[in-house]
Amino acid sequence: MDCRIIKTPGEGTLAILNRRRGSKDNLGIPDAVGLVQGKLIEMVCAADIAEKAVGVTVEDIRGSCPQNMILLAIFGDTASVIAAMEEIKKKENDRLW
Repeated sequence: MDCRIIKTPGEGTLAILNRRRGSKDNLGIPDAVGLVQGKLIEMVCAADIAEKAVGVTVEDIRGSCPQNMILLAIFGDTASVIAAMEEIKKKENDRLW
């Protein structure tokens, strides 16, 4: 699993993510975006961990094959996104999922 955090994402970055989001609900402009890429089973578990850990919004980011979810975007304030990403990494390292 590969993880990255974008603090204060740029307008173009948000446009890319918005075009590829699974949901078309308006998220506004987040302080940060966490990106998590991996196998489908890992992404479903990571989404669950992030949502339960803190108040973030998790969206699947579609690739060229819409039925394969391999990238998650975690939207929220910077502290919440960092906390969600840390919890995902901790659970991955502990293999508690």
